[in-house]
Amino acid sequence: MGELATSAVAGDVLVSLGLGSCIGLALLDRRLGVAGLAHVVLPSSGGNAPLGSWKFADYAVPELVDRVVKLGARRPMLEAVLVGGASMFAVSKSSLEVGQRNEAAVRELLREQHINVIAKETGGSRGRTIRVYVGSNKVTVKEAGGTEKPLIAGASVVAA
Repeated sequence: MGELATSAVAGDVLVSLGLGSCIGLALLDRRLGVAGLAHVVLPSSGGNAPLGSWKFADYAVPELVDRVVKLGARRPMLEAVLVGGASMFAVSKSSLEVGQRNEAAVRELLREQHINVIAKETGGSRGRTIRVYVGSNKVTVKEAGGTEKPLIAGASVVAA
């Protein structure tokens, strides 16, 4: 939880297991085969967390963008995939919906960076796992107790 990973190595697989209310944010430059994945736990640090606390959306999203750009991704070509944001517990309407707030925070930060969300599987009440297949650009999701299915089927990488 609260981790970031990036790769430009074809064949690498980036994984976030057991996303409940957390958001798995994948960033892709599909033309160059560069990908990154963040496991966002909470929407905001409130300005009180030390740098490197990647579990907060306000720290994780800009850091993930910077890291994939450092690997050669082109900022205008970045696309996002979101998985998670579930409501894991039966609660009253007055309680905080962390999953929804996490998704809203990540979307707002992506909007500020001009990055489009091209696929998502969020909400509901079950945990999920996201896998990003670097190089083939395939992104899959597996719901708890379910089977792995593609969110993005993948495509060939064009050499830079």
